[in-house]
Amino acid sequence: MATRLAIAALLLLASASSAAAGEEGTEKVAVALYYESLCPYSARFVVKHLAKVFVDGLLEVVDLTLVPYGNARIHAGGVISCQHGPYECLLNTVEACAIDAWPDLDVHFSFIYCVEDLVVKGKGQYKDWKSCFQKLGLDPKPVTQCYNSELGHKLELKYANQTNALEPPHRYVPWVVVDGQPLLEDYENFEAYICKAYKGTPPKACEGLGRLQMVLETAEARNGVSYNSGISKPATAEDGGRERKVWRGEF
Repeated sequence: MATRLAIAALLLLASASSAAAGEEGTEKVAVALYYESLCPYSARFVVKHLAKVFVDGLLEVVDLTLVPYGNARIHAGGVISCQHGPYECLLNTVEACAIDAWPDLDVHFSFIYCVEDLVVKGKGQYKDWKSCFQKLGLDPKPVTQCYNSELGHKLELKYANQTNALEPPHRYVPWVVVDGQPLLEDYENFEAYICKAYKGTPPKACEGLGRLQMVLETAEARNGVSYNSGISKPATAEDGGRERKVWRGEF
C-alpha cells in the first residue's frame, strides 16, 4: 500500500510538472481550498476529488491555493485551538510549513495528499504522517524546523486571517472558492465551475463535463439563490465541521 501511494504521488508530480502554464494571455482560474487536516470531509475532498486536476490536465488553467486552518479558533495570547483537537493543530501547522518550505505546488500538494490519504484510511494512521517524507523522498528538516519554531505559529495565524476574512464567511469545511465564488454544497463539482470560469479555449478535461450547465443550474435551484450567496446550515462537531452527507464514490 505504501508503494502504491508513493507511485501515485510521483505520478501527480510528473503530470503536474509537465502541464502547460495555461493559454498565453489568459489568466488562470483562482481556486482556493479552506480546510482542516483531520476533518474527514476535507481529507476525502483532497484525496478523491482535488487530486484529479493533477491527472486530467485541468491544473494547467488553475491557480490553486491551500489554506490549512478551517474551523480553528484563536484565543487570548494567540493560542490556537482546533476542532478535532491538538493533533489537528499540529498537522495544520505541518501542512502550512510544507507549503512554506516547498512553494512548488507539485511538491507541497504531494506531501499534503500523502498526509490526508492517511487520514482517509482511518484507524489513527495519520499519526504516521512523518512516513510521507520517506515515501516522497523529501528532506524533513525544513518542515520539522518550521513547526517546532515560531514560524509555524505565524503561518497558522496568517491562514487564520485569510480564513476569517472570507466574504461570505465560511460555514463549514471543506470550503471551496472558485474565481472568488464559494461553491457551498456543490464543491464536489468544482471542476465544472473552473471550466465555466476559464476565459480561454477550454482544456480537454472540460470536454468530459458536458453536463456543466445542468450541474450549475441544479445547484442554484437547490440553494434557491446563486451559488455565491453563502447560505447554508450551521455545521456540527459530529459531522467533522460540515453537514452530514453520504460519500459518493472514490477517486
